[in-house]
Amino acid sequence: MLLLVVPLLLFLLITWQVLADGPLLDLDARLSDALVRPDRASELLSDLGDVQVALPVLAVALAVAAWRLRATGVDRWWLPPAAGAAAMVLVPVLVVPLKAWTDRPGTPAVPPATGYYPSGHTATAVVAYGAATLLLLPLLGSPAVRRALVALCALLILGVSYGLVRRGYHWPLDVAGSWCLGAALLVGPALVSRSSRRTSAGTPSRRSGPS
Repeated sequence: MLLLVVPLLLFLLITWQVLADGPLLDLDARLSDALVRPDRASELLSDLGDVQVALPVLAVALAVAAWRLRATGVDRWWLPPAAGAAAMVLVPVLVVPLKAWTDRPGTPAVPPATGYYPSGHTATAVVAYGAATLLLLPLLGSPAVRRALVALCALLILGVSYGLVRRGYHWPLDVAGSWCLGAALLVGPALVSRSSRRTSAGTPSRRSGPS
């Protein structure tokens, strides 16, 4: 329950600050001023949060997980991929109306516009790379490989987040809000993945019978 409550509470706090023009926005602006240095590297990093980049990664993980779980006779093998796909579908469903509702202006580094909170690129990266990692973890036998996969996921998300702020595409709070939203959306896939890991570790399924 804490896995869901904590990120949701933090997201509500950040959203309230954005709507109320609270004191966190002054800190946000100062931090943005200190970090914004638009360059090619930051633009490339931010592109890792594009749907065209992140969705194919998730799609491959969905396919691999479905194939491996079904091949090993895991009961309800379709549930982990379905949970990962559902989390990704919820990103635009939630982010688009939130952008319209908060109507937050962008940084001085981008043309005048509104609708920058929360960051869609960050939410896409968190959920796509996070769900892909959760789907693949139960399929990996080596602890070292699992740690490497988690580290790669973290680096991708942090790289996108840094690139967006460094390039000036988003305020830091836009990114932080999407971290929280994405973490809440990953609770479902995380719980399903944990159940799948226990099953694949030796609990017999109805399909495979006793071993």
